Amino acid sequence: MKIQIIGFSGSGKSTLAKRLGLLYNIPYLHLDNTRFYGDWQERTREEQTEIVKKFLEENDNWVIDGNYQKICPERFEQTDMTIFLDFNRFFCYKAAKERAKKHKFVARESCACPDKWDLSFRWWLLVKGRTLGRRKKIIEKLNMTKSKKIVLKNRKQLENFVSELEKSIKKD
Repeated sequence: MKIQIIGFSGSGKSTLAKRLGLLYNIPYLHLDNTRFYGDWQERTREEQTEIVKKFLEENDNWVIDGNYQKICPERFEQTDMTIFLDFNRFFCYKAAKERAKKHKFVARESCACPDKWDLSFRWWLLVKGRTLGRRKKIIEKLNMTKSKKIVLKNRKQLENFVSELEKSIKKD
């Protein structure tokens, strides 16, 4: 199983990636970890792509979360399932705020840097990360996949989706 999770900042992509990785017993990769290190220093696009390509080569099955469309775009063509977390901006804002409080001084598993809650990030969550152009790019990547496409609009749909996966795995 090869799963790509895309969506807006704060929607829960990394949390879902970990859940599905554990559920299917497959490795998962958080693209924020390929991009950032230290105190929000950024790797080059080439370095990020090399990390992702190596991960793809080393694993027959995987879960990857993150948008970063220019980083190893062939991953979208390889997926068995692409999940788009198309959650409301205010839900994402609240979730990111809670995450920032929890991880203020420590890095989390999905990003090697302590969370920020500055004005530019809040602007990103509510406005800049939600432009029509960015949404079109996400939809474009979703449509690149030749496999199953799942669009989830809220936490209830997400929980129902994961619950159904768990039931189907228990049957097998």
